[in-house]
Amino acid sequence: MPAEESLLAEVPLFQALDPAERATLAASMQLREFPAGAHIFRRGDPGSALYVISRGAVEITFDMTTGKQVLLAQLGRGDFFGELSLLDGKERAADAVAVEPSRMMEVDRTALEALFHKHPGAALDVLTVIGKRLREADRLLRTASSVSPNAEVAQQTTAFERIAERLAGFSGSLRFLALHFLVFLSWVVINVGLFQRVRPFDPFPFGFLTMATSLESIFLACFVLISQNRQAASDRIRSDVEYAANIKAGLEVTQLHTKVDTLYAETMARLATLERGLAHHPHA
Repeated sequence: MPAEESLLAEVPLFQALDPAERATLAASMQLREFPAGAHIFRRGDPGSALYVISRGAVEITFDMTTGKQVLLAQLGRGDFFGELSLLDGKERAADAVAVEPSRMMEVDRTALEALFHKHPGAALDVLTVIGKRLREADRLLRTASSVSPNAEVAQQTTAFERIAERLAGFSGSLRFLALHFLVFLSWVVINVGLFQRVRPFDPFPFGFLTMATSLESIFLACFVLISQNRQAASDRIRSDVEYAANIKAGLEVTQLHTKVDTLYAETMARLATLERGLAHHPHA
């Protein structure tokens, strides 16, 4: 069934073509119907064609590593999608779902090759439009934030929190222990009267030393708790990253199972067809 040639003039990808080129392309297109909720293609499916929406609406979605589905685009009449498959014929990068009964014009590689063979200048026009889309995607990727979650948390850390972490780290070192041992030993030796030339300033039971060490313990405990809270935040980030990786692995395994089940069903259907054919023609 020939495609609607007039619609091609509304599609940005084919606006640069002249009427003769569009007529050549329309003659080799195929029309496809999709009910509401049907997948036109899924992420990971092989593909070598793009689709032009003649009627209906399509959503382009992408599943994040956390399992959350992100809506990339909502498309309607005259919009096209799946054009990257024309360049390399590799797997789809997202899901395309018809949100209402839709009619699509399918443009495969064979149709484009026929167009380019008859009208070589059309290849440059098509590649120009696709190149613009690739440049726009590249611009978005370059402007996207590349800071890791840990780096973002580090940027939000206040100066007081950094000081608290350093003090908490120092309080757990051997230097801290050695320093306090020397201070306490000197304090006790001086204040018990072992040196006659030095007058005790905090005689036994060392009340000032007790108060000073108590205050120091309070502050050090606060610094340690602040540092532990910061470490807990980092651990949560690490757990989130590991959880996302596990979810992604699970999604990939599920996708592989789905593909294997589909291939198995298709293979069994073909075997059943062959068996029926052999039963009808036993001497073939």
